[in-house]
Amino acid sequence: MKKLRWQILVVVLTLVLVAILLLSQQPVLQPISPQPTSGGVYTEGLVGSMSRFNPLLDWNNSADRDVDRLLFSGLIRFDARGLPRPDLAESWGTSQDGMIYNFSIRPNAVWHDGTPVTSDDVIFTLDLIKGDASFYPQDIKELWAEVEIKRLDEKTLQFRLPEPFVPFLDYLTFGVLPKHLLESIPAAQLVDAEFNLKPVGSGPYQFDHLIVDNGQITGVVLTIFEDYYGQKPFIQQVVFRYYPSASAALDAYQQGEVLGISQVTTDILQDALNEPNLGLYTSRSPELSLILLNLDNGEVPFFQELPVRRALMLGLNRQRMINEILHGQAIPADGPILPGSWAYYDGIEHISYDPDAAVALLKAEGYTIPAEGGDVRAKDGTLLAFTLLHPDDTLHTALAEFAQRDWAKIGVQVTLQAVPYDQLLFENLTPRQYQAALVDLNLTRTPDPDPYPFWHQAESVGGQNYSQWDNRPASEYLEQARVTADLDERTRLYRNFQVVFAKDLPALTLYYPTYTFAVDVQVGGVQAAPLYDTSDRLNDIVNWYLVTRRALDQTPTPAAP
Repeated sequence: MKKLRWQILVVVLTLVLVAILLLSQQPVLQPISPQPTSGGVYTEGLVGSMSRFNPLLDWNNSADRDVDRLLFSGLIRFDARGLPRPDLAESWGTSQDGMIYNFSIRPNAVWHDGTPVTSDDVIFTLDLIKGDASFYPQDIKELWAEVEIKRLDEKTLQFRLPEPFVPFLDYLTFGVLPKHLLESIPAAQLVDAEFNLKPVGSGPYQFDHLIVDNGQITGVVLTIFEDYYGQKPFIQQVVFRYYPSASAALDAYQQGEVLGISQVTTDILQDALNEPNLGLYTSRSPELSLILLNLDNGEVPFFQELPVRRALMLGLNRQRMINEILHGQAIPADGPILPGSWAYYDGIEHISYDPDAAVALLKAEGYTIPAEGGDVRAKDGTLLAFTLLHPDDTLHTALAEFAQRDWAKIGVQVTLQAVPYDQLLFENLTPRQYQAALVDLNLTRTPDPDPYPFWHQAESVGGQNYSQWDNRPASEYLEQARVTADLDERTRLYRNFQVVFAKDLPALTLYYPTYTFAVDVQVGGVQAAPLYDTSDRLNDIVNWYLVTRRALDQTPTPAAP
């Protein structure tokens, strides 16, 4: 028996060893993950019409800017947080006094025709921007008129400012134009130049051809630029087709004509959401809607009282306003700096809707509210009442009426007056002839937050500080932030400014609008990031892809829906 047990043990051990050897020889299964690869055609429905492919002339045409974003390059670009990143310029440096900027252009940057991009192209473009031919706003032309521009060599140039101004980098994202192709054309004739229909840039895509139907330009085809200095896009060809409305673009998607829609407006939002293969991407727009209070108007002295301003804010149901009027397409605003920016401080106080607290605050300040309800009166018997000006369009009228109803619930009497936007700006805000005004601040193409123009003391007279807010600590923070290059220090200064603003409430911030675009789910790599211009949604198009390959066998396949 002992001998038999020993033989059985030997057999068992042998079987175990054989099993271990067999298992050790099994192939190791590695996960196969799809990787983006080159190929495919992406077609997008652009809401708008084509005018000219020229960054000098696209200021007021978002559809042109979308195309130009892929065709042309600036010296620098800004990321989603509003921080400057190299583009045509591979590097730059600033003097210690903050008045001199030296830029070096990438040695491998070339135009789509193969000609090197040089300092002369940048200087040539800036001369055009400053002239009458460009569609740039006058304030930008005036800024460049004060900057001394010097060519150091073929790939290096210098900007000398009259005084330190850190937000200067905002002005260096302009699309650079090729001097060798345009210098022979008189500036006055540039608007009608053939170049605008057959552009040559230095961006990741180059012009291929226009799509023309029945004599009308209905689209444009761009192809990948193989000699692009930056990251090469995966998508080989981008086709833009023009549509008169978001609804028409959605119809085109449903018919299989396009894979993306440049803007999903509220009127098609629900229909777009119902499309099972259409991905919607929502980003914060570079705008701020708010109610300005004229703090230096003797007709409404109660605006100078912080408890009254705070009660007005407590009495506004901003979230309901967003939900019911804007269909949820906005973010409640607690301050004047855009969320998502490096300078935004998310620790500032959020004032939620609380009408009871608003009434209690007014009573604590000596205001009286009849027991049976009614209008709030000051100690001397005068009504807590004012006139709210607002633009005479449907949206702003609805917003103003909403605020009027909310404030009536806490006994504040508000009279509405609708005026054209130009009249509101030039006849009311500029001369400070108003009590309260519902307005939008358009912060497009200014990634640097710099709230100085709207809230500094010096801008109270003749500037854009329409509320006439006179707060010395806040102004000092803004002054220092404008001349301090150190990002950590600027962040601290803007944090302090936002804390003071939220405490003092010189205006009643309402919301930041959002922007939604749509891309079919078969397109990978698409992301939504805070926008400083609607064309920023295309900033990362080099990461979008339609074709993938399996990591082991390298076989390209269409991206899975």
